[in-house]
Amino acid sequence: MSKVLKYTVINGFKHYSPKVVSRYDDYPNDGFDLTEKFEKLSFWVCSRNRLLKSIVNKYSRQFNAVRFLEIGCGTGTFIQEIKSNKNIVITGSEIYTKGLLYAKKKHPDIELVQYDVKHGILDCTFDIIAAFDVIEHIDDDIIAISNVFDMLNEGGYFIVTVPQYKFLWSRLDEIVKHKRRYSRKDLLKKLRLAGFNIRYSSSFLFFLFPLMLINRIFDQKKQGNNISKMEFEKRVHFPKVLNWIFDRLMRIDEVLIKCGISLPFGGSIIVVAKK
Repeated sequence: MSKVLKYTVINGFKHYSPKVVSRYDDYPNDGFDLTEKFEKLSFWVCSRNRLLKSIVNKYSRQFNAVRFLEIGCGTGTFIQEIKSNKNIVITGSEIYTKGLLYAKKKHPDIELVQYDVKHGILDCTFDIIAAFDVIEHIDDDIIAISNVFDMLNEGGYFIVTVPQYKFLWSRLDEIVKHKRRYSRKDLLKKLRLAGFNIRYSSSFLFFLFPLMLINRIFDQKKQGNNISKMEFEKRVHFPKVLNWIFDRLMRIDEVLIKCGISLPFGGSIIVVAKK
């Protein structure tokens, strides 16, 4: 049976997984609103995007013209970072309607599709596929990784980031509907199982890790089934001064990773895997 999905056009978007478009089972509806509201102010979003932009640009130089797919593009924040690179032809995919609508406002000229990576594969192939803090939201991440492998051209790259360490599990993970946090060993094992060769891996959020650890320990004590938008917002919005300080510390991580150094621990993992 073919894994290639057929699409239906709904409201101007190709829908490859229309049955799940409005469920919000794997990410909260309010998450897109808060991302749109705070992304330009968030040290985490800004630092991660700077770093990932440099990594995508680095590996895109190996191709004459790059077909790039971002799985879980959300509101289109990262697409903005690489949009000026004329060597890259971008496709953004998102499961949920609200993310697609936000992304379309920013990028009316970019191909955006509705797609759930665990359901099958798209009807085209790519040179680079990215999933930035996405696969931890997916129940069957092994199937998702396998589908990414099948959509890549030979010699193509999968660039993936995930949250690290099970012991950091906290209320925030529950709010954003994470299914798991990873160890580096576990993530690399799953990538190799799919057929990937690991070209680079590193932790991220290295210099801020002690503060993150303390914060998550306190956050683990908070419980409750009812999740409010305010509770979510308190965990992703920081005062300007703190945001500025954290941004400067994150730049140390960025410099070290750009130099090819693999940081030994941190709140997230970055991996570049090759088909």
